[in-house]
Amino acid sequence: MNKFVGFLRLMRLANIVTAISDILAGIAISHYFNHTNTSWTNVGLLVLSTIGLYGGGVVLNDVYDADLDKVERPERPIPSGLIPKSQAAWLGGILLLIGVLAASGVALNPSGYIALLIVASVNVYDKWAKHHVFFGPLTMGTCRGLNLLLGMSIIPVAISVYYFLAFVPVLYIAAITMISRGEVHGGKSKTLYAAGVFYSIVVAAIAYRAYLQDAIVYTVLFLVIFIGMVFPPLSRAIQKPEGKRIGLAVKAGVIALIAMNASWAAAFGMIYVAIAIIILLPISLFLSKLFAVT
Repeated sequence: MNKFVGFLRLMRLANIVTAISDILAGIAISHYFNHTNTSWTNVGLLVLSTIGLYGGGVVLNDVYDADLDKVERPERPIPSGLIPKSQAAWLGGILLLIGVLAASGVALNPSGYIALLIVASVNVYDKWAKHHVFFGPLTMGTCRGLNLLLGMSIIPVAISVYYFLAFVPVLYIAAITMISRGEVHGGKSKTLYAAGVFYSIVVAAIAYRAYLQDAIVYTVLFLVIFIGMVFPPLSRAIQKPEGKRIGLAVKAGVIALIAMNASWAAAFGMIYVAIAIIILLPISLFLSKLFAVT
């Protein structure tokens, strides 16, 4: 049982829920649920795909970081000896394979190809880019942007129309990745201020889209939740940029992705999808109390 829990810890279950919200937001942006021939099988396959892709990515992250975690985070499953590194590597690889196969079950082009791009980006981040001041945040953000596109790929033409929206989660996750560097040893206020600017750009982008869609009233409700989740812990970290406060700001930023994605769905007039996405928030919060987010 302890080993099973160790595998779940490696997969970051609370984070996987946020990845599912990316898919649902992408599907909402594509207006797929307005079609009379909606296939719930395809929705399920894309959800399964992101579970595999995200879960595999974070597992391999711990595989690549095993030696560093012996020093900085010895309580994690691999450095603590609970999970052998080789078994974790196998789990990560199998999960990524499941992610690609599930996406390809919807359509090889573009869903399967996007899943392959996510696998490539995950490995580039985990093995090489992670500790680079620029390419680390950019690569991690790219993974999330591609995940949003994976959701849109359920209607391929939606990507050609709304592809630029993927830059918003790229920017948002890049900001979180930047500040996460201070989780262990503390960070710098200027980095946290920069993250605040990026967060504000995200809010403005969603609000502008909602204005164009004439859905600003509904969207504001979800944006208020998002703002209330990310800015207070970021403000406390700015006041005192120590590791613990930065860690809380990062955790809030990751889980707030659900509120951000609900806002996207609302901004495209998909209020029922937005409600379905926001229901994922308490699930992620509950799992975050059981399993580490970062």
